[in-house]
Amino acid sequence: MPWEYNGDEGNKKQPADIEDIIKKVFNRAEKGMANGPPGGPLLLIVILLVGWLATGFYIVAPDELGVVKRFGEAIYKTESGPHWHLPKPIETVLKPKVTQVKRLEIGFRTVSAGPPARYQLVPRESMMLTGDENIVNAQFIVQYRIDDPIAYLFNINNQTETVRVATEAAMREVIGKNNIDTVLTTGKNKVQQDCERRLQEILNSYKSGVTIVAVQLQDVHPPKQVIQSFQDVASAKENKIRMINEAEGYSNEILPKAHGKAAQMTNQAQAYKAELVNQATGEANRFLANLKAYKVAPDITRTRMKLEMMEGVLGDIDKIIIDPKVSRSLLPLLPLSTSSQNTPQPALTGSQSQVGRVK
Repeated sequence: MPWEYNGDEGNKKQPADIEDIIKKVFNRAEKGMANGPPGGPLLLIVILLVGWLATGFYIVAPDELGVVKRFGEAIYKTESGPHWHLPKPIETVLKPKVTQVKRLEIGFRTVSAGPPARYQLVPRESMMLTGDENIVNAQFIVQYRIDDPIAYLFNINNQTETVRVATEAAMREVIGKNNIDTVLTTGKNKVQQDCERRLQEILNSYKSGVTIVAVQLQDVHPPKQVIQSFQDVASAKENKIRMINEAEGYSNEILPKAHGKAAQMTNQAQAYKAELVNQATGEANRFLANLKAYKVAPDITRTRMKLEMMEGVLGDIDKIIIDPKVSRSLLPLLPLSTSSQNTPQPALTGSQSQVGRVK
């Protein structure tokens, strides 16, 4: 029946059936009436009544919450400490542990806590289908606590198995909405969160009085027949990510250098441009000044420019000036003063007026 409590949350052994006690007392009373004083049966009845009422005392532990039933219907709750209720069969009390976080294993069972720990797989619970029609084996645990003890005790039958089946259904639904890569690699946290949310929705629809604390994936892997292929794919993806990171690191290293070098070349080009522009502007201004002077005094300007040109050209060479009238009677000049020239230079003749050599 829905109001029967099948769990083990704090139940204590109930006293013997009150009807049996009453029968025994009345049997003794009949014997006492035959052989004892006149007040004997009444005294026994009073003792019986006091003993029956005393069976209504009970103690609720700090981690428990008392739920009093009257003829099978939940009437009220009691906090921790000593209490009294109408004795059985009128009222009974259940004491579920409401502060304890319960733990269920889905897809495996712990055989021995160890060390080393030993587990037994449960394939019928762990084998699930992903959204891209691949099979994975998922082992996970769910942690929950009792939030509403009356709802927990009276709204669902076989509370532990109900939570287990609901958890398995929620996980199958969540994994069925994700592809296998998400489930095996980057999406585990999201799968846990989605499963926890969906499981709470299912249990709330049952009015179960249960609050989910956590859903934790312990292991998710493909079937043994194809696990090596999945590992190869995962390794290739890791290598891809590593190479991308290395390329990005090299890019981050080389780009600043390239930007700096480009800026340096740009600055040098702009400086060279400014230098050429200034030089050309100066030459243009000098040409315009010479043109202005030439228009005023052409002969003087021409002579000055010729002298300036000769000064610039002949400024760094040795010069020998000879009168053209006597140049025919001169012998060739042997340049003894310069060791770098071994060939004698001829003297100026005819219309030549000077001879020179580079220092």
